[in-house]
Amino acid sequence: MTRRVATLLIAGTILLAAGCGSSNNSTVTGVTMSCTASTIQSGQLDQCNATVAGTGTFTTTVTWKTTAGSISTAGLLTAPVTTSPEMVTVTATSTQNTSKSATATVTVNPVNLQPVTVDAGPQPQTFTTVNEAFVSVTVCVPGTTTCQTIDHVLVDTGSSGLRLLSSVLTLPLPQQNSSSGDPLDECLVFLDGYVWGPVALADISITGEKASSTPVQVIIPSNGSPAVPGSCSSQTVGPNEGDSVAALGANGILGVGLFQQDCGVGCTGQNPADVYYSCPASGCSQNGIAVALAQQVPNPVTMFSLDNNGVLLYLPSVPLGGVPAVNGSLIFGVGTQSNNTMQSATVYTVPDSGANAGDLTTTFNGVAYPGFLDSGSNGIFFLDGATTGIATCNIGGSQWYCPASPANLTATNQGTNGNQGVVNFTIQNAATLLNSGNVAFSTLGAPLPGSFDWGLGFFYGKTVFTAIENMNTPAGMGPYVAY
Repeated sequence: MTRRVATLLIAGTILLAAGCGSSNNSTVTGVTMSCTASTIQSGQLDQCNATVAGTGTFTTTVTWKTTAGSISTAGLLTAPVTTSPEMVTVTATSTQNTSKSATATVTVNPVNLQPVTVDAGPQPQTFTTVNEAFVSVTVCVPGTTTCQTIDHVLVDTGSSGLRLLSSVLTLPLPQQNSSSGDPLDECLVFLDGYVWGPVALADISITGEKASSTPVQVIIPSNGSPAVPGSCSSQTVGPNEGDSVAALGANGILGVGLFQQDCGVGCTGQNPADVYYSCPASGCSQNGIAVALAQQVPNPVTMFSLDNNGVLLYLPSVPLGGVPAVNGSLIFGVGTQSNNTMQSATVYTVPDSGANAGDLTTTFNGVAYPGFLDSGSNGIFFLDGATTGIATCNIGGSQWYCPASPANLTATNQGTNGNQGVVNFTIQNAATLLNSGNVAFSTLGAPLPGSFDWGLGFFYGKTVFTAIENMNTPAGMGPYVAY
């Protein structure tokens, strides 16, 4: 009992002394903060730092808070995963005086880089593809999590729209209907054939970018239903490339070309092109029908909330003779993020309408020809043997250039803006290349009378921009190409 009283007396004495002594009068007067980067991509890290000001021996520590993603006690922000731009607010609050705080805003953009692979293709055990650049694409039933990721989809800067083989697609995508309420089908003609099949709706995700409820084409074989109209198949001597994976050489086509739709105003008027068909149960219309732009298969890039004005495709250089595989990048947007700035690229504008829509002028041996950049073509297709003086040979029923020794050539590309650029390229013997065991070639070429199709071989060792029509970029309005 005595000890307890003594203890209390001592404690009271200590408290009394504390009340009568002097204080350090520490005060926090404010907090300032900043983050290293003001714009980052989905899932990336950003270091934020705070400074506490005050008087006396004040506490300099803060607590961190973020409106999205997460942040460590040391201020390291982990951005949220997003498919559209998101503003994230980071707050640092003084631990000594919680009324003092500071904020910074970080813009989080979706990841816009999709890896690209040039390899032996989707079914190397049964057939080998050559000079085809592939990506993976995820499609979902609109507004749901019922999704499928499809690999080996061909990257094609020469067309617009996503097209997937029905034999690969396992999702029940809803049918797109024409204005009459009947199912809408499409015929799209390429240089070497055509594809046919219904237009459906899908949510499309590629890396961090998303296009919601977007028309896509489901490619069906010749024996599928509905049957191919004669006005479709008669537009080309080539086959239905949708008959199989081997016929297409891919599981689908990702068209990221110069135009917003695959047909545009040519399919909206009174005499529409034979592209879209109304296909009721009684059979498809015999000729193309008018379809509003919003119902047409669009370039999916235009449906993104950001990075929607074009793409850039980067592939490293390939030596003479080729290599077994190449890895590159498809980056969405032109001048929208730090990884798609144009820097010193030369801009070549192209017409957005008329017979030469999308074409450059390519001059070879003093003669001007229409030319276009087309990553979906697996060779450099140009002119003919009589014009170029290069020997040809027949491989698998197709003509290819087969010089006895490498042919070193020069052409000049020019845009409608007058910008010119020399292209030095080499053509090697196709028979030798195709029997080498390699699949990526910068020197594979074939005849295409009267024009230049700068296929995938042109893209190696370059960063090539494709700016979409009527979309604004730092270099002006599309359409244009730049490299």
